Amino acid sequence: MIDVKPSGIKAVVFDLDGVIIDTEEVWEEVRRGYVAEHGREFLPDTQDRMMGMSTGEWSAHLADEVGVPRTAEQVAADVLGRMAARYREALPLIPGSVEVVRALGARYRLALASSSARILIDQVLETAGLTGEFEVTLSTEEVPRGKPAPDVYLTAVAGLGLTPADCVAIEDSSNGLRAAGAAGLTVIAVPHGVYPPAADALAQAKLVVDSITEVTPEAVARLV
Repeated sequence: MIDVKPSGIKAVVFDLDGVIIDTEEVWEEVRRGYVAEHGREFLPDTQDRMMGMSTGEWSAHLADEVGVPRTAEQVAADVLGRMAARYREALPLIPGSVEVVRALGARYRLALASSSARILIDQVLETAGLTGEFEVTLSTEEVPRGKPAPDVYLTAVAGLGLTPADCVAIEDSSNGLRAAGAAGLTVIAVPHGVYPPAADALAQAKLVVDSITEVTPEAVARLV
């Protein structure tokens, strides 16, 4: 094993969707299908806007702006139920992501800051065998504002008893990168091939990689 020289980084904060599991296309398929069943269709910017939104935010968007004739609470329950069913059928883990989590966890403290609902976070971590790897797990539904606001990252860092300067964030989406950057963490970007981040969001990253498997303990140590 290669020794990693100590750095100023004490913890790594993971996003979930697009970093550990490849679900952005599943989310889009499920929500588009749900909207279509109610005789509505996505607005031109709906998909981009919803990436990073909390459960309360995206369900309100579908109900209030897209026009699904259900309350935001009903929309959330309907869609989350469908997503949970999809995860039970097959969990779309990104190749190598579980190994990366465990390798980084051997050297750094870990947290999770996700836009997924708590019920989905817990199910994914249990199915993937990762529940015990994270000291702190947070959903944006548990903080005042979803991504791109920095709330979920600031709360996760505080839960570790650290400062943003002590932490690295791993993100894939525009709103996630903006959130981590606004919170003051050192940012690693793993751009999604189907939903690439905007240029201004990608500029938040100190390191851009093609695959999560490139995020090794050595790569994290070199950031500082």
